[in-house]
Amino acid sequence: MAKAKKQEAQEWMYTVIQAPHITEKATMGSEHGQVTFRVSMDSTKPQIKKAVEVLFDVKVKGVNTLIQKGKNKRFKCKLWRSADIGYGAHIAKAVVPKKKKEKENGIEEI
Repeated sequence: MAKAKKQEAQEWMYTVIQAPHITEKATMGSEHGQVTFRVSMDSTKPQIKKAVEVLFDVKVKGVNTLIQKGKNKRFKCKLWRSADIGYGAHIAKAVVPKKKKEKENGIEEI
């Protein structure tokens, strides 16, 4: 039986997955085989799945995505004596569970 040919990483895969998202909740998920990444806002679940499988050489069980809205910011203005309201940046995140039998070679180092 011939092995499957390993795909090479393409440039769009590096733009889809921006960085690992390391928080207390993401660390608790890593104990159960989940990894959390910051992803681009316009990326889709199939794109995220393919990028993780190729870049980290693991099999992905599925992809859960969410968009975290930016916090409200208030700025005081002396001229009009009112508060201008702005927003922080919105963040898109992807939680990627690995399959049970996968080795922890590349993802655990993040």
